[in-house]
Amino acid sequence: MWSALAIAALAAAAPLMARGTEGWFGLVPCELCLWQRWPYWGAAALALLAAFVVRRPWMLRLAGAAVLASGAIAAFHLGVEAGWWPSPLPGCAAASAGTGASVEDLMAALRPAPAKPCDEPAFLIPGLPLSMAALNLIYALALGAFALGLARRSRTA
Repeated sequence: MWSALAIAALAAAAPLMARGTEGWFGLVPCELCLWQRWPYWGAAALALLAAFVVRRPWMLRLAGAAVLASGAIAAFHLGVEAGWWPSPLPGCAAASAGTGASVEDLMAALRPAPAKPCDEPAFLIPGLPLSMAALNLIYALALGAFALGLARRSRTA
């Protein structure tokens, strides 16, 4: 039970910390940044189910897989930041003035928030060449491996 609670707490900590960086450090998330948060909430819910309801190792395996899904999104995001491929999400493109003829057409062409393009890395620690997407990838790989390792060792997680 305690291992499942640890996974739930660590999974919930990632999106909460990301949200905290917005308020504390003024970082603006892009659309891919926001997508990376959802699997953590799923992992936290699955780990809580493993702790209190189902108590089966496969629930922790699913939580670990959900965390690794966030890591996969982060890896994709790193490729977008590096310019290896474009993001398919329309909110990831930088706002443009469009090709409209009137001011109303130009205003309609501007996208709503998130206002940050996905190919602009956000850096939390000055001087450290790891973007928030890279930090998330590292965290997701570590937490996913931890969850899968605990699931393997536990028979009644």
